[in-house]
Amino acid sequence: MTSLAELPIRDNLRGLTPYGAPQKRVRVALNVNENTHPIPEAVAHDIVTSLAAAILGINRYPDREFTTLRESLAAYAGHGTTRENIWAANGSNEVLQHILQAFGGPGRKVLGFPPTYSMHSIIAASTHTEWVTGERAADYDISPEAAIAAIEEHKPDVIFFCAPNNPTGTPMALETITAAYDATDGIVVVDEAYAEFAPTGEPTALTLLAGRPRLIISRTMSKAFAFAGARVGYLVADPAVTDAMRLVRLPYHLSALTQAAAIAALAHTGEMLSMVDDIKAQRDRLLVELPKLGYTVWPSSANFVLFGGVASPHGVFEALLERDIIIRDLGIPHHLRVTAGTEEETTLFLEALAEVGGAVSSID
Repeated sequence: MTSLAELPIRDNLRGLTPYGAPQKRVRVALNVNENTHPIPEAVAHDIVTSLAAAILGINRYPDREFTTLRESLAAYAGHGTTRENIWAANGSNEVLQHILQAFGGPGRKVLGFPPTYSMHSIIAASTHTEWVTGERAADYDISPEAAIAAIEEHKPDVIFFCAPNNPTGTPMALETITAAYDATDGIVVVDEAYAEFAPTGEPTALTLLAGRPRLIISRTMSKAFAFAGARVGYLVADPAVTDAMRLVRLPYHLSALTQAAAIAALAHTGEMLSMVDDIKAQRDRLLVELPKLGYTVWPSSANFVLFGGVASPHGVFEALLERDIIIRDLGIPHHLRVTAGTEEETTLFLEALAEVGGAVSSID
């Protein structure tokens, strides 16, 4: 059998590994920041009805411009956006890929600030865009000064921010985004996959869009809408950006079924988001209970918590897995990440972690 190394793949892909969050059947899965709450049954029935109607026309191509979906997403996004400001794709990963297909590519650079969402650098490689990095502070923050320094050093064509940041949960100050925008002639992308879990009143980068045609806000329905399996992501930006996306998208890239499901879900936004407050409560519970077990925690504006003081992250990961619970070992020394699940899932995790032990008050 031929190996990958023997195939004539592009040189910049050699030696890379694909995105690989573990997929295991366990009782409590808290490793990939899914919304573990099922969608309300009444909403599910309405979505199924919409899918059934779409099936009757499945012999025809879907609306290439996904007009109704863009109108629904604009109404949800608010801040004066219209369908002309909206682009959607099969998950926010494809949205980010479209952005780099349009604005990245050979001879161009994208700036990121690790530790951050691992797919940012993977998508950079897949689009043959050079991945360059700036530095975060010890508390994982990015100051305006740090952002400007990284831009001046690398002169990137695209800048990726993650707000709140994955895997740390760190919020992003709007001052940093505006400083970065003013310091570059390139595209500034703010990945707001977890925006709905931010504390009430915490501002979104959507408030910055007016007058900034090179600013792009990326969002997803996977998390707050419990729609991870449907694969629906979108961006909000100047209409010229959506025109750029049309140049690189594949024809009819959003299926009729995807569009129907998303439109139906957005028609029930209140019900779909009804579990967000509960998830935030479980996240805040983790922030309180983990230190009681001897761990350190990082403040989080997302639906997960990064915690430190773990003497053996892999050992704790495996011990939890033996108890039918999976969380995420990201390779950050002495740290693990756990998704805020339901109240029951959170309780099972905390009880199992207390049994496993292995926490220390500090790491020398």
